[in-house]
Amino acid sequence: MQENYRDAVYALVRLIPPGTVLAYGDIAEILSEWPNYRGGPRQVAKIMATSDGQLPWWRVVRANGTLPPDLAEQALPHWEAEQTPVRDEGVRMKVARWAPDDADFENIERTLMS
Repeated sequence: MQENYRDAVYALVRLIPPGTVLAYGDIAEILSEWPNYRGGPRQVAKIMATSDGQLPWWRVVRANGTLPPDLAEQALPHWEAEQTPVRDEGVRMKVARWAPDDADFENIERTLMS
């Protein structure tokens, strides 16, 4: 795994606003806007699985809004504190998914290029 891709994933995860989430595939798709950052959902999941826990990891979920049961249990207090829309099995993706606007993309680009 390219170290710069890992760093880009970490940088993007730090930019996800409280109360919102992205799926692994969303992160890969956003990063694919820049030619240096090519990967897929599995690469993002692997990177997140090996992170040091200093990221807001609870803001990154599967495409259906779920996490493995042990992680979902740990994520629930974070979701509640941030008022992330949840359902029994995880996050309500239709309302919780972050949809970056043009200003967000400019901020993402600044962050990735710094």
